Amino acid sequence: MSVSPVLVMGCGLIGTSLALALTDAGVEVHLDDVLDTNVELAVARGAGTADPVESPSVVVVAVPPSEVAACIAHALETWPGATVTDVASVKAALQSVVSGHPGSERYVGSHPMAGSERSGPMAAYAKLFEGRPWAVTPSPEAAPESIQRVVEIAKLVGAVPLQMDAEAHDRAVAVVSHVPHVLAVLTAARLHGAPTDHLALSGPGLRDVTRIAGSDIALWQEILAANATEVRTVLEQVRGDLDRVIDAIGTDTDRLGDVLQSGQDGTRLIPGKHGEQVTELATVHVSVLDQPGELSRLMAHTGESGVNIEDIRIDHELGRRVGQVEISVVAAHADTLVEALTARGWSAYS
Repeated sequence: MSVSPVLVMGCGLIGTSLALALTDAGVEVHLDDVLDTNVELAVARGAGTADPVESPSVVVVAVPPSEVAACIAHALETWPGATVTDVASVKAALQSVVSGHPGSERYVGSHPMAGSERSGPMAAYAKLFEGRPWAVTPSPEAAPESIQRVVEIAKLVGAVPLQMDAEAHDRAVAVVSHVPHVLAVLTAARLHGAPTDHLALSGPGLRDVTRIAGSDIALWQEILAANATEVRTVLEQVRGDLDRVIDAIGTDTDRLGDVLQSGQDGTRLIPGKHGEQVTELATVHVSVLDQPGELSRLMAHTGESGVNIEDIRIDHELGRRVGQVEISVVAAHADTLVEALTARGWSAYS
């Protein structure tokens, strides 16, 4: 099924990334934004053309949450032959507003589970959606052809389309995205006023937990307001767990252990790579000089070991121009990798 031409309304991070990916896939893409500079930047990056389009096959609404409903209504009225979708992160309320609007059978909500703490067209990346889930949330009245077009958009940019109803989607993102963002923010906020020598103890764990706290504040205010009911429900559950931890610390080891065990068990529920069942992993730590060519040399030697890298991250040692590379591998292969790297002169351990 052809989805070309596509009109992307909104040239921020998601809209421009989508336009770049679709253009790379050979789709004719047209761009629109209330800010001419956003369109100019997106065009300059090769995301599509600023030329108007008379009859788009698909219109993708990628504007701020508060503007999405009006933009969808405008698209349905202006292009009566087009399928209209959006990339907003909350779906149920939006679907309710659009339902009954003339042409609403051509509207299919969607939400790519991809993003960045950066924003704007200059932060866009054509590979942003590769391997990422893309929720497709059609209403009961949605036309099958429109549903298929949105699914095809997701596939063209390398995403994995997952069809679900809008209410289920909002419950899901409260758990896997919105509340984790709030908790990252609260953790980062505790750093205010901490002495410099305390902050010097920070490691990769703190950076992992707080990274997303640097995201666009105005955008997250709108997201949390739009999904307030579901987010509040999960936060109340978190508050209950937090109260149990506070009560148990120093007084009830078994009760505290239950909470910690529940968290450990939860990590095993997160799908592994490619959506496969989670495999037990081990981390191989390698010291690397902070100079050009060292990381590529390490990767080459890791490849020569025959051990596949499942994940990798880099931290930097305090006061030394040395990096600590953490290579995640299948646990049964960790010793093999350590032996291979040590034999090649690396300082490695697991």
